[in-house]
Amino acid sequence: MSHAPRTRVQRRPVHGVLLLDKPIGLSSNDALQKIKWLLRAQKAGHTGTLDPLATGVLPLCFGAATKFSALQLDAPKTYTALARLGQTTTTGDAEGSVVQERPVESSALNPPQLAALAARFTGDISQVPPMYSALKKDGKALYEYARAGQEVERPARQVTIHALALEAAVDADGQPALRITVTCSKGTYIRTLAEDMGEALGCGAHLRSLRRTATGGIGLERCVSLEALEALEGDERLAHLLPVDSLLHEHQPIHLGAEDAGRFLTGLRRRGTWPDVAAVAVYGQQPAALLGVGHTQAGELIPDRLLSPLEIQQILEGMPRP
Repeated sequence: MSHAPRTRVQRRPVHGVLLLDKPIGLSSNDALQKIKWLLRAQKAGHTGTLDPLATGVLPLCFGAATKFSALQLDAPKTYTALARLGQTTTTGDAEGSVVQERPVESSALNPPQLAALAARFTGDISQVPPMYSALKKDGKALYEYARAGQEVERPARQVTIHALALEAAVDADGQPALRITVTCSKGTYIRTLAEDMGEALGCGAHLRSLRRTATGGIGLERCVSLEALEALEGDERLAHLLPVDSLLHEHQPIHLGAEDAGRFLTGLRRRGTWPDVAAVAVYGQQPAALLGVGHTQAGELIPDRLLSPLEIQQILEGMPRP
């Protein structure tokens, strides 16, 4: 019996950022690989993971933009979440088995109590990372130990809750719940935050849903869904790509003449009258192409991450457009 040969996807250089509204059920890497295939891109990376059960803002970087993906890793994130009260689970979310049930005091959910709870968990707080997480211990992810029924010691970590709003709610089963809106530093586990607040209320809690609504100033309103991308034909999908420097909106721009631009691209420092700035985006003037990022100190422009001449050429030539 003969089988038709599989069509091999011809990869190509693609440079830019795609803001995906990640669907539920996909890991961040699964989502990345799907979009990479849809765009036929050679090189891609994401900017920090979202749990499969979480949805929302996931910036995906292609080509030269992968050099700046770490900027989003460090950026503050905003989430909305629903935590079921009165039940704790093995995983801290809806995927786990229920391990304890406790009554929920209605007085715990009145506005003054919730305001006090929010105040208690705002600012710098300490969190013990959950066992069901991708953090590594001795080269193995914590969730691997958890699936084998092993509990390992995890040191508490400091994270920052920039803003926290709580509201009494009910889940899909009509059970008491907390609606959470939180802006937090990198490394914050919303599952753990929900569990810790449940313990503070004396009834326990676990996460029922989680949606990231913003990261580093990028909101859901700018995102495209996987379904919408799949519905497009071929190169029409490239219209959703943002420029490589769309992750650099907090960098101060500096423009260099041809000679300085050429030397900067070889990694040489340039002298000028710039004030000290921790993060600058450096462009050539003719044409106005992004060269890389750096910082200025004591009148010197110091390169940090550079694009290659080939990447710059490909960006200037442009990719196929519909």
